[in-house]
Amino acid sequence: MSTSETSRYVRLRVDVVLEIDGPEALADAAEGRIDGDEFMPEEERVHARAAAREDSAEALAYLVEPFDLIRDVPGIEMVQASWSTEEVDYDPDALEWDLGEEDEGEEGEQEDVRP
Repeated sequence: MSTSETSRYVRLRVDVVLEIDGPEALADAAEGRIDGDEFMPEEERVHARAAAREDSAEALAYLVEPFDLIRDVPGIEMVQASWSTEEVDYDPDALEWDLGEEDEGEEGEQEDVRP
């Protein structure tokens, strides 16, 4: 049997590069999310606020929710999700940032979209 006949699971990989042009607004939004998390212990909340203020990548990690990507997609259920953020040196002309060509032709592949 082929993979498509035996597996009901699909891994969706999304790679997004964002430019942070409002670090204060981003940190404020992250703090709001942290403060609104009723399940986060206070000791962790203090650490999370400090991390969000010091590092835009950390602030973004508190605001990104993978479930939001698939919330309204019919016929699926999220089984597992993970994500990470990191600051990077970005050069849109460098080969390493050409996201569309290395996987060209794979089933389900979407075009590289740059606003």
